[in-house]
Amino acid sequence: MSLEPLLNASLAIRIHAFTAFLALGVGIVQLSAPKGTIPHRLVGWGWAALMMAVAISSFWIHELRMIGPWSPIHLLSLWVLIAVPLAAYFARIHAVERHRRFMRHLFMWALVLAGLFTFYPGRIMHQVVFGS
Repeated sequence: MSLEPLLNASLAIRIHAFTAFLALGVGIVQLSAPKGTIPHRLVGWGWAALMMAVAISSFWIHELRMIGPWSPIHLLSLWVLIAVPLAAYFARIHAVERHRRFMRHLFMWALVLAGLFTFYPGRIMHQVVFGS
């Protein structure tokens, strides 16, 4: 295992990967901590900012090109840019179940599942964990 492939990647990939790692860690804490508290709200805003950074940074990553410079994963980034503000809005209007559902889906689909695809052979995270 070596971070060298990630550290040698473009700035966009490094920002994307490190904010995704942080979002994963913060998300695990957030999902397991008590809800409705001031710390939950503060950590939640931090997690939302990390998720927005992960999504925005993806638009400068073009290693997988299927539709011009884009790939289907960029559709997930668009969904994140819409879903994060919606989830915050649902919390604001006390639509707790909608807020919970959006946040869990963001965590599972945009972080966990999308993150697993980064371990596919030939991708940078595969090189980080398994070598060349």
